[in-house]
Amino acid sequence: MKCARNRYPCKRSSTATTAARTSPKDACIIPRHPDFDLYDNVGRDADQIRSAQYHLATRGDLKRWARRDAQTFRAAHPLPDQPWPTPDLTPYLDALTTAQTPAETEAVTDHFLDAVEPALRAVSDYLVAAARWRRENHGAAKGSPSNLLMTAASRALSVLALADEAGLSRLRAAYDPASAPATPTGGQPGASAGVPPVPPSPGTSPRR
Repeated sequence: MKCARNRYPCKRSSTATTAARTSPKDACIIPRHPDFDLYDNVGRDADQIRSAQYHLATRGDLKRWARRDAQTFRAAHPLPDQPWPTPDLTPYLDALTTAQTPAETEAVTDHFLDAVEPALRAVSDYLVAAARWRRENHGAAKGSPSNLLMTAASRALSVLALADEAGLSRLRAAYDPASAPATPTGGQPGASAGVPPVPPSPGTSPRR
């Protein structure tokens, strides 16, 4: 073998030879989970094979290992196996389809939001409790598990706030278009609620 820039033969160093013979698996310094050894077997999916090249566990791996290690705990703390009942949207969608005015549309939407609010608040309450597990929320950095859970808890309730704001904007456009701003102040949800406008004439305001 000749070097490209030297007419004299060059000898491959023992270090280079050793490095060439070292597989990525052996080069990993951090001990891997035993299940990684199964990645060379038939039956592994493409995601696992691709992640194994970088010595990373897939989402499925992490969930599978956690389920296995929590079996004793789950046996001691049984949880409902069935998901929460799916609400029947048929009466709401039927009413929404026949609605002709903003007042009628918001009557349906308000009733729907009132119905789902307890479930959304339950989701938010649980996520807050999960974020506070072992007081991990104290001084939690942005992007940490606790921080992400608290963000999710807030967004679960923001569904109600955003839907309510949309309804108010629709009603304001119908009943008080002169005071309806083109863009909410500061571009933030809820920022359009300023000084209340003059009440509409009797008989035209919607009732809750």
